[in-house]
Amino acid sequence: MQSVQEYLALHVLLCLVPAFFLAGAIASLFSKESVLKFFGADAPKYVSYSVAAASGCLLAVCSCTVLPLFAGIYKRGAGIGPATTFLFSAPAINILAIVYTAKILGYDLGLARAVVAVSLSIAVGLTMAAIFERGMVERKKISTFGDEKHKNSAFLFALLLGILVVPEIFGSWLLMMAILVPLVAITVYFSFKWFTHEELSAWMGETWFLVKQITPLLLIGVFFAGIIVEVLPSEYVVRFVGGDTVSSYLIASTSAALMYFSTLTEVPIISALTVLGMGKGPALSMLLAGPALSLPNMIVISRVMGAKRGASYITLVVVIATLAGLGFGYLIG
Repeated sequence: MQSVQEYLALHVLLCLVPAFFLAGAIASLFSKESVLKFFGADAPKYVSYSVAAASGCLLAVCSCTVLPLFAGIYKRGAGIGPATTFLFSAPAINILAIVYTAKILGYDLGLARAVVAVSLSIAVGLTMAAIFERGMVERKKISTFGDEKHKNSAFLFALLLGILVVPEIFGSWLLMMAILVPLVAITVYFSFKWFTHEELSAWMGETWFLVKQITPLLLIGVFFAGIIVEVLPSEYVVRFVGGDTVSSYLIASTSAALMYFSTLTEVPIISALTVLGMGKGPALSMLLAGPALSLPNMIVISRVMGAKRGASYITLVVVIATLAGLGFGYLIG
């Protein structure tokens, strides 16, 4: 219970609450279709791969909701390269996950998770395309679903992002509140000015859906992370994932791929393992492989793409997560 109380006291108000509002705004006020249409045959490769690698932060998808989106764009004619780039990157750079990772595990791991997920997702996609397309498969045009655009969505995103980062910049409560209160008031004012009642209702509904879906699981994850710290012998953690050997990184990425992490729950669990002696390199391997894969996820992926392509994608994710952890561990010494 102490770990749950500490989590509530230190992290919810200044971290997750604004992050939930930001994720809700992204999910409701940004048109998914305006992003997904860039995966079609009309889009140049550099556009489709770039959008696929970065769209996770715009679509606010988790490891569950990415599967129907992936299946949709893949079946509508997206190449296997951009489709698998999107499949790998989108859950890993969920805005909630990046913020929470940086808050709990450190800004170095938060930044590494975002940058590595985006860059290596392109490597996954290009590899899958090289193996299974070889330039001979004609991609179909993806039909668009409408071009609804909210010109003020980007400004709202910037305001919400400001609310999120202000507590991290200013250490003084007085100075922080002097900036935060007017910023919140400005955001509320322009939200009512820019968006209709229906759009605001959709935003609040999406935010509340995320809170209901994620918070109970997150609290359970924090609770069990506290139990792990107490009951799991630290020598086992140090032995298997605490070293700087290839096996430590491979164990970390493979075990994360086989587990099922609900959105954000990987962070408190990995935090507990780092307390027990897991290195930051293996932690990054887990952060990359965990959201991208799970046993149910693997089954769905294999059914959508076929067993051979599914197995190739799963193997690529585990290998790349292992190598990324190795590289990060080397960089931080």
